[in-house]
Amino acid sequence: MMENNGNKIPDVTVVSLNSSAYPSLLKSISNPPRKLYCRGDLSLLQMPAVAVVGARKASEYGKWAAYNMGKTLAEYGIVIISGMACGIDSWAHKGALAAGGKTIAVFGCGVDICYPKSNAGLMEDIIMKGLVISEFESGMHPSIITFPLRNRIISGLSLATVVVEAGLKSGSLITAERAAEQGRYVYAVPGNIDRVSSIGANKLIQDGASLIVSPDDVASDLGFIRGDIIEKRSLSLGEDEKLIFDAIRFSGELTVDELCAKTCLPPQDVNGLVTVLEMKGILETAMGRVFTAK
Repeated sequence: MMENNGNKIPDVTVVSLNSSAYPSLLKSISNPPRKLYCRGDLSLLQMPAVAVVGARKASEYGKWAAYNMGKTLAEYGIVIISGMACGIDSWAHKGALAAGGKTIAVFGCGVDICYPKSNAGLMEDIIMKGLVISEFESGMHPSIITFPLRNRIISGLSLATVVVEAGLKSGSLITAERAAEQGRYVYAVPGNIDRVSSIGANKLIQDGASLIVSPDDVASDLGFIRGDIIEKRSLSLGEDEKLIFDAIRFSGELTVDELCAKTCLPPQDVNGLVTVLEMKGILETAMGRVFTAK
């Protein structure tokens, strides 16, 4: 084993198709890999997972969306799966790790090779706190052949695949296609129609992929309980934020005027706090006036 700041970096473990450690969801696809070369926590192969993939040349919006998708779903206890490529993949992994959650990186090369090299630090974090896997032996370098093969593993391990920004020739669309073939959910984050990186994701929606309004919707579709995560998020609220949240939670729906009356806060403060809580995924608005705890 290698050393990383006093911690041992796990060596490679081989999980064969007939092993009890082999993920059953992946085994069910038409052409499962005969072996998985793994570094990290093998137990993650048995946990519910969602793939978050997208463009390497991501916009700031795309990075934000991928990070928050990874972070929010990880808060539900969902493992985030991606390919550790630059752009969307990396930000999805980072979001999961920031939430203290788990993530799996699927490589199109051996698990001893960092690709891209700029993600060396991220790779070490994932190995120490998650899992890195590949169907390719150590020493195998990535190629135009290995990446499409890798994509079927990303979707095959996942209950659903979320595409965040993708051009028309993006590998992420191959992953989404594989997910559909495997009978899994396919989601896409809508993007600006003036961006090339949005064309693929928007076309997926046009062709029938589910449009994502909130990462919470993905978790809800998969049967994860929303109330538990809202309670967890509420623990980190400020005093006035918690005052607003509790008022709405116990009343169901309130207007701004009713919130002002219940909290004794001025309208400008209430409006500002509601906006912040919406951004945190605690509240939602309806008709621009009534606020409901998610």
